[in-house]
Amino acid sequence: MKIFVGLIIIFVSVLPWCVLTQNSPADYLKAHNDARAEVGVKPLKWNTLLESYAHSHLSKHIEDCDLENSGGPYGENIVRGAGIWRKLTGKEAVDFWVSGKKNYDEKSNTCIVPDTCLGYTQVVWNTTIHVGCARVKCHNGSVMVSCNYDPPGNFKGQRPY
Repeated sequence: MKIFVGLIIIFVSVLPWCVLTQNSPADYLKAHNDARAEVGVKPLKWNTLLESYAHSHLSKHIEDCDLENSGGPYGENIVRGAGIWRKLTGKEAVDFWVSGKKNYDEKSNTCIVPDTCLGYTQVVWNTTIHVGCARVKCHNGSVMVSCNYDPPGNFKGQRPY
């Protein structure tokens, strides 16, 4: 009986952390796939290679917390939490990119304000199949989140969906 009670205590003490952090692959996928479902695009699948790629790139910037693009072969969204978003979760990062939808003019297939919808269009890019994301805490306490996409999107003159 003592072991059973101990397991319940461990489960209950870990559960709130899991629920509140919103940084698991399932959390990233749900946020991406909810946005994709809104425009009729197939759901993404999680890819651990892309997750590792994102983590490796972010890890190079833990000292300076610089939002430098990796320049790699994948599509990429990257964001840094600051101020009240200093503890940015993975879900909040995806929600931030998806919020760029308001800046996407579907009729002209452009961002209303240059580059302000590219995070959104990458999230919903219709030929993208896989995503992998990572989140790191910088030495200054801020958090960076990156998601990588394969195949990449945001090709000039093409529509995301």
